[in-house]
Amino acid sequence: MDAHPTLQPGRVAVVTGGASGIGLAAAKRFAHLGMRVAIADLEGEGLDAALAEVAAAAPGGEEDVRAVPADVSSITDVQRLRDVTYEELGEVALLMNNAAIAGGGKPWENYQKWRRVLEVNLWGVINGVQTFAPRMIAHGGDAAIVNTGSKQGITTPPGDPAYNVAKAGVKVVTEQLAHELRSLPDCRVTAHLLIPGFTHTGMTGRGTAKPDAAWTPDQVVDFLLEHLARGDFYILCPDNAVPREMDERRMQWAIDDVIENRPALSRWHPDYAAAFAEFMARPRDRRG
Repeated sequence: MDAHPTLQPGRVAVVTGGASGIGLAAAKRFAHLGMRVAIADLEGEGLDAALAEVAAAAPGGEEDVRAVPADVSSITDVQRLRDVTYEELGEVALLMNNAAIAGGGKPWENYQKWRRVLEVNLWGVINGVQTFAPRMIAHGGDAAIVNTGSKQGITTPPGDPAYNVAKAGVKVVTEQLAHELRSLPDCRVTAHLLIPGFTHTGMTGRGTAKPDAAWTPDQVVDFLLEHLARGDFYILCPDNAVPREMDERRMQWAIDDVIENRPALSRWHPDYAAAFAEFMARPRDRRG
C-alpha cells in the first residue's frame, strides 16, 4: 500500500511527547522515511536521548532533527516550537499532537492534578492545532494533523476521570477539525484521530517488562501509517488482548447508555453485569 502523500523524504514532521513511547517511535519512523523531524517534550535527559535516537534513524543525521524543549500546555512554548521548526527545518507537513500525562482521583479530588491533565492532554492538542493549522492550510500542499486520543475518551471507564475527560475532548476537537478542513475549498490538510489500544509506554509501565497483552509503540506506529495511507479518520488500534470486534461492542454499549436511558457507566453497574455479558457474546449488528 502506498504511503500517505505527506510522508515523503525531505518533508517535515513535528511530534509532541516525542521523547518516549508512541511519540518517540513515530519520530524515529518518520526520520527513517527520510523526513526532517522536530520532537518536543519537557527539557531533560529524556529529550536529549530521544534526539540521539531519532538522529540515528535520519539519513541526514542531526542536521535533519531538532529537539525542542516545550510544555505543550503553554501556548508560548508551542509557538516557539513552530517558529524553530519552520526556521530550521522548513514547512510542516505532519503534526502529531501526542503529548499526554496520566491523571488519577475521583471527580472531587486532586484539583491541581485535574487542571494539569486537562492543560497537557486537551489544551496541548488545542494549542498545537491553533498554532500550526493556519500555516499548514495556507501552504496549500498535502499535510496531516494526527491527534492521539484514547479508548478511555470513548468508553470513559471508572478510575481516571480527568484523563477520560481530556481524551473525550481530543476526540471532539479532532472531529471538528476534520469537518472544518474538508469544508475549506482546495484544502489538502487532513485530520486523523489515533486511538491506541493497551500499549507499553513510559506512562503505562516505565522500567517494567512488556505485558503479553500490550502492543509496543512500534506496532502502534505501523498501524497508524497503514491507516493514514487508507485515509482513515478513526485509527482504532487493537492490542494482543482486545480485538477490534470487542472494542466495537464496548463502544456500542457505551453510546446505548444514552439511547436506552440506562444508568451512567452501566457496563460497570452490578445490575447490568449479566446484560452486558450477553451483549458482548452476540456479534455486532452492522446494519444501518
